[in-house]
Amino acid sequence: MGRSVDDLTRRVLQSFRRLRQEELDLHELFEAGGNDPAQRAMVLDTIERLVNEGLMEEHGSDFYSLTETGKEVALNLNEDDLPQ
Repeated sequence: MGRSVDDLTRRVLQSFRRLRQEELDLHELFEAGGNDPAQRAMVLDTIERLVNEGLMEEHGSDFYSLTETGKEVALNLNEDDLPQ
């Protein structure tokens, strides 16, 4: 995609594949930030940015999914970077 992806964005995008879900709620996405409240706040900012960039879409009641473009970006992330 021609641009680098920061670590938190990578973890948010890969959450769908790691959890094997098409749609995740906000609490599941918070896991990308771990237990640190500051990181969890950054997850919210990351999700908002990904929605604005067209990589994720909101489905109401704090549920999100990847768009087709988001799925493509997530698939192109390095497999070795996939969280365990």
